Amino acid sequence: MLAVFIDLIGRFDMNQSLNSIRAVGMLAACIALAPSASDAAVKICTFPGSPSASLDRAVAQAVFARANIPATFVADGIGEGDDDGVSLKELDKTLARACDVIAGFPRSAVADASGGKMQFSRGYLRAGYVSIEAPGAELKDAAKRTVAATYASPAQLIAVQQSDVTLDLENTSASTVDAVASGRAQRAIVWYPAVVAYRIAHPEHSFTVARAESPYADWHLAFAFSDRSAAFRGRIDDALKAMTNDGRLQALTKQWSLPAQTASAARYLDTPSPASSTHSGIMLADANAARAGRFIKVANEGAVEPPTFEQAQTTHGKTLYSSSCAKCHGVQLQGMTAPALQGPSFAPPSNSHLTVGGIFTYMATNMPADRPGKMKDQDYADIMAFLLMSNGYKPGGSKMTADSARASKLPLNAGPAR
Repeated sequence: MLAVFIDLIGRFDMNQSLNSIRAVGMLAACIALAPSASDAAVKICTFPGSPSASLDRAVAQAVFARANIPATFVADGIGEGDDDGVSLKELDKTLARACDVIAGFPRSAVADASGGKMQFSRGYLRAGYVSIEAPGAELKDAAKRTVAATYASPAQLIAVQQSDVTLDLENTSASTVDAVASGRAQRAIVWYPAVVAYRIAHPEHSFTVARAESPYADWHLAFAFSDRSAAFRGRIDDALKAMTNDGRLQALTKQWSLPAQTASAARYLDTPSPASSTHSGIMLADANAARAGRFIKVANEGAVEPPTFEQAQTTHGKTLYSSSCAKCHGVQLQGMTAPALQGPSFAPPSNSHLTVGGIFTYMATNMPADRPGKMKDQDYADIMAFLLMSNGYKPGGSKMTADSARASKLPLNAGPAR
């Protein structure tokens, strides 16, 4: 459904990031972490398409050595996928078959992979989504209103909250950064490790960085353990704690750590005051053009009554959700490798930046991540009805259609039954 952080996306992209996130490819060669590593050594995988892959390997090498645990890297354990391109089920299988540990696993409050079989270490790097600009860049008129974001990733979820801009949705996090560096976009919402990786590859470029104020922005990287390697988790946590205390972890991650920021990307968001009745939503200027060029026009929308839906279609919507969406968003819509679709992170009590029509349009155009836009219009409408009911809306006397869902300008707010 929405951003798919690891069945993509969509970290997302977080794309060839984390989608997206859905990058800079870094080869994971089979490197022994200790000279005495044997056939019994712990096998470690990284996301080969992730911008932080080199850091993840360096941290893993140091931490497992500190914990005195022999380990080796497995080059192709996760294939070509990045940390936004693998489903939770596939990762569980990877840990059961090819790897004992995954380094660089992205976790957040809205997508923590809690529905899987994996266990996790403490985090070793806070790495989130940021807003970047290129100081002094010469921009053409169109670029001055353009914001780049990584397609089908948390970056896209953050970017669509902004009003009166044109979104340039890029396929990778590296190309998202390049959109700013080349002057195609005034700014970009992007996974911060992708910015670091881009600067390493292109030292002539520099960027100003601001926080992306969104529940989808904050992540940290950790180690994910399989059942058979979970016994090592305590030793790894102890090693991480010791390396934090002696400064070794900070030295390893310094280049990749989010900078101390005084600027805030909140100024880019259309955030109404509590007394305001206007909210921002999403409007596809041309669905065909959006699929071809991935450009979306975002505009403000006024509040109206929610579209009605029938109880029967929510039952069908739940069935469709279970088969097409739950693997990333959780059986209970709680969020796993993709954001939660229930509660305040999805539908806040007030002042939502997302409209029902905007969510529906995004869903019908981009989801499921493995076959976007391939379901029937009415199926998407039934899923939307299920999501509304799951967030406090009550069924009515008429059926929700794709047209009525798409046309709804109601800010998506959870609350008591209505």
